[in-house]
Order: sequence, then structure tokens, then C-alpha cells
Amino acid sequence: MKSVRTLIAGAALAVATYAAPASAQFFFKSPDLSGPAVTGAEPGIVVQALPGATGEELRAALAWNLRAGLNVAALQCQFEPTLLTLNNYNDLLDTHSVELKRSYDVLAKYFERNAKTKKEGQTALDQFGTRVYSSFSTVSAQINFCQAAGEIGQEAVFTPKGQFGALAEQRMRKLRNSLRPASEQQFPGGFYQRPLSNVEPLTRPKCWKKGEWLAKRCGAYPLIG
Repeated sequence: MKSVRTLIAGAALAVATYAAPASAQFFFKSPDLSGPAVTGAEPGIVVQALPGATGEELRAALAWNLRAGLNVAALQCQFEPTLLTLNNYNDLLDTHSVELKRSYDVLAKYFERNAKTKKEGQTALDQFGTRVYSSFSTVSAQINFCQAAGEIGQEAVFTPKGQFGALAEQRMRKLRNSLRPASEQQFPGGFYQRPLSNVEPLTRPKCWKKGEWLAKRCGAYPLIG
């Protein structure tokens, strides 16, 4: 019986260790990037105002923003493999595929409802997606962004199906806060975040379509320079 309890305790410790968010890749004491939960109506949280959006539509926008931010992190944060940003992003796409598809469809209906034609609605949705991706372009705060995205991405992997939108409500403020430069808190004033990537191409509308990077048009997605 004792050996069984030991095995169970060991397994629980292993799971807890794997699930624990990354926290010490860059700082002795990390900046506090936490913030209150959001609804999506707050200025800047989902990039642009969505007049007349329902609660479901705002949650869909939050989910799409979080997915996009973690997508950018999966590509730009591979300089620190222990963050697992790429692995976690691929896992969450599988785990939350149904909810993410629904979020996209809800957003598509919102933009179609607020446009004169279906084509104009699709154009507005594409522009929204481009703005969302561009909003996660960061230079001097990339370390903060990658660490926050690593933590949130790992949470997303362990979030039950159907609850990705709820996770976005709880964590989008932190991901947005991470885009502002903040340095070592244990030894203030002695740390500088060096720009790690060329992010200018990320702002080109022609390089995006429906939230996807058009490699044939703009080349490989810009990584660390």
C-alpha cells in the first residue's frame, strides 16, 4: 500500500511540475503583468471597438485575439525552447478546435451584420484579423511577451474544451500588459530588453488573409533577427 501511495504521489508531482507555468527563463523576479478579467469591450483589448456586439461576439473576439497572440508567440519565441510556445500552440489548436471555429463563425456573422454586403463583411473581418496580428508585434518588450505567452499557452493546454473563451477573459489583460516594456524587478535599472526580431513585415495587410500568413506572397514568417 505504501508503494502504491508513493507511485500516486510521484505521478501527481510529475503532472504538477509539467503543468506549472514558466517563470524564471529571463528574470530573477519577473514583472507583475497581471490584471483583472475583461469582457472585450475595454479599449484596446480586442484591438478595435465592436459597436453593438453581443456578449457572445465579444467573447469570440477575445478568443480570436488570444489565439492570434499565442500564434505570434509560437513563431517568435522559439529562441527560448523551454517556454514551449510552439508545442502548446499546436496542442491548443487541437484541444479547442471546435470552439475556435465557432468563434470565427460568430465574428464573421458580426461583421456581415454590420456591413452592406457579405463581401464587405468578409473584408472587414479580414482587416480585423490583420489588426489583431499586428497588435502583437513587439520589440523592446518581447521577453515579457514571450514569458506571458508561455504561461498562458500552457494554461490553454489544460483548459477544458469549451472554456477557451473564458480563459481569454481571464488572461487577455495580462497578454496585453506584456507588450509594454518592463525589466528585472529584483535589481531595478540594470536590465535592458534587446530587440529580438524584425516585426515590420507583420503590419503589412497584404501578408494576411483570414488570420493566416501568406508565405507565397511575403516569404517566410519573420522570426528572430
